[in-house]
Amino acid sequence: MSSRPSPEHPPSSGQVVWTLERIRSLGAVTDVATAGQIFGLSRSGAYEMAQAGTLPVPVIKVGSRYRVSVAAIIAVLTATDPTRPPPAT
Repeated sequence: MSSRPSPEHPPSSGQVVWTLERIRSLGAVTDVATAGQIFGLSRSGAYEMAQAGTLPVPVIKVGSRYRVSVAAIIAVLTATDPTRPPPAT
């Protein structure tokens, strides 16, 4: 079951709704747990994907910590499907 909110399952009072504005406010980088939350992943799932190199964004290892570029997160979230034809003009 997905943890993403839907009309049938709105977010619980403690769950953050990630808007582009809120994501941008994180600064230049964020931690893997937050990146995972943005993509609808559990904390442990996000770290597993980061270690396996399968998180949808590049992971930067700084010492013993993992960091993720906020710009990369935004790029993935706002990317369009390259196989979709362009809109008619």
